[in-house]
Amino acid sequence: MKKISFKDLEQLASNYQEKPVQRALSRVIVKNELQGLFEKLEQKPATQFKFSNEIKTLPVTYQKQSGRCWIFAGLNVLREMVANQFGLKDFELSQNYTAFYDKLEKINYFIEIMDDFLTCDQDDRTLQHILKTGIQDGGQWDMFVSLVEKYGVVPKEAMMETASSSNTGFMNRIINVKLRQYAANARHLVEDGLTDEIPALKRQTLDELYTFLVTNFGMPPQTFNFEVVANDTYQIIKNLTPQRFYQEYMKDILKDYISIIHAPTKDKPFMKTYSVAYLGNVIEGRDIKYLNLDMDQFKDLVLKQLLNKELVWFGADVARYGDRTSGVWDDEQFDYEEMLEMSLYMTKEDELDYSSSSMNHAMVITAVNLDEGRPNRWKIENSWGDSNGNKGYYLMTDTWFDRYVYQAVVHKKYLSESQIKAWEEKPTILKPWDPMGSLAK
Repeated sequence: MKKISFKDLEQLASNYQEKPVQRALSRVIVKNELQGLFEKLEQKPATQFKFSNEIKTLPVTYQKQSGRCWIFAGLNVLREMVANQFGLKDFELSQNYTAFYDKLEKINYFIEIMDDFLTCDQDDRTLQHILKTGIQDGGQWDMFVSLVEKYGVVPKEAMMETASSSNTGFMNRIINVKLRQYAANARHLVEDGLTDEIPALKRQTLDELYTFLVTNFGMPPQTFNFEVVANDTYQIIKNLTPQRFYQEYMKDILKDYISIIHAPTKDKPFMKTYSVAYLGNVIEGRDIKYLNLDMDQFKDLVLKQLLNKELVWFGADVARYGDRTSGVWDDEQFDYEEMLEMSLYMTKEDELDYSSSSMNHAMVITAVNLDEGRPNRWKIENSWGDSNGNKGYYLMTDTWFDRYVYQAVVHKKYLSESQIKAWEEKPTILKPWDPMGSLAK
């Protein structure tokens, strides 16, 4: 190993004096933020909110200070089915209702999987990963399906937002302290030869945290009345259960959709399926499962579904090359490398392998613009409110799609025979910290 010597520092300082672009930039930065200096005006025509193929959708939703994007995106797909049936121009399903049961199921999942770690070394990597991760707001498509298939859905009016459901940080910290306390106490019981006392500890922990959830989120309804006004006509459907509401008005549709990913890394050959160890929420619910496809096949399935007027739930890394005010994700809209005079490019494979990128946000694709049959930009229904972008709708360019989209959900009917055969194979189980196990927030 070589230390930085004072001679090295002298040479580095001398080198800097020979870089006039950096010296000029340093003066500009005195009164301007660095991030705002790289935008390319000539790229603006490529990011117009105009699309050759578009599905008309309802106004955007707002997840506020919470990591529930995957729930919002999933419910945004389902709500269109209800709105179309009743002629509604503005309608939301209760994100709070689904998030309540997600939290409860994640708490139980944590408690139960801790059985696998009662006697392992304290520094076991998987145990430490689970403890440090705790439970979060984020999730995956299959986790959403498990919740809806078990608990159904309700209109937003049946279980409204609370301050805690919209701003979850402090509440999550309390839950994770309690869960880590459970892990410590359960391991201590094993050490003391009192394993028979663990079931009672489980029941107590679950009861206390259920109480905490109800206090923060409210009590989920068992039945509700669905009231709508459309075309000046009032209608009420009484005593619906959440399960019946989903099954009758959304036709139990989620069972026919699968998750595809694009992960071009050597450890994940294409046309194979994958799962992630210790990733989930509902025990005995739907397993996490992905079919890994090359980008041509991945994009072909997304296009088939979209052009058939069906929305597409998808996950991407929105921390890269984005302008939140304009609502544009475009890897060519900023000139970082030329102005900074250093290369920043990494392949998608390297970004995944070296922890530079992973899926962190889920949204819904609602439109695409085709130029001579090939996409060049896509319209996105986000869940960040309507103050940015195009009334809360965002745009991603096709080159950004190639680099930073990792997951999409498509109906099985669009898969080829070979893709169906690949999907039906037993999945390879990935490590809990694999980038494909990242949660959309």
